[in-house]
Amino acid sequence: MLARPNRLTRGVDYRQVVRRGTRCGGPRLVTSVLRGAERRAPRFGFIVSKQVGTAVVRNTVRRRLKAVCAEFLDTVPQGTDVVIRALPSSATAEFTQLRADVARCLGRLVLGTGSA
Repeated sequence: MLARPNRLTRGVDYRQVVRRGTRCGGPRLVTSVLRGAERRAPRFGFIVSKQVGTAVVRNTVRRRLKAVCAEFLDTVPQGTDVVIRALPSSATAEFTQLRADVARCLGRLVLGTGSA
């Protein structure tokens, strides 16, 4: 799981990342990344709307995304904020598919590798 310093909690921060950050889209997720100059741990935020499914489905998707992002904590530079918006097709996606989507977008936006 993600510790508190690694989570976006304020709506202002979410809006800033989504509006000013670079974006990578896919069939199941849209990832926005905003790099900052601050020396702090990278932070992740998740947007899972009711279009994804019932509360049980939304929470399952959110938990899977948190677990995936916890794996990438060491690779994301300090001061970086990441917001992942789950699309309705993420409700039926397997964990490995979500991990592949996050890895592709983080690789492209943060590490500068891969293509979208």
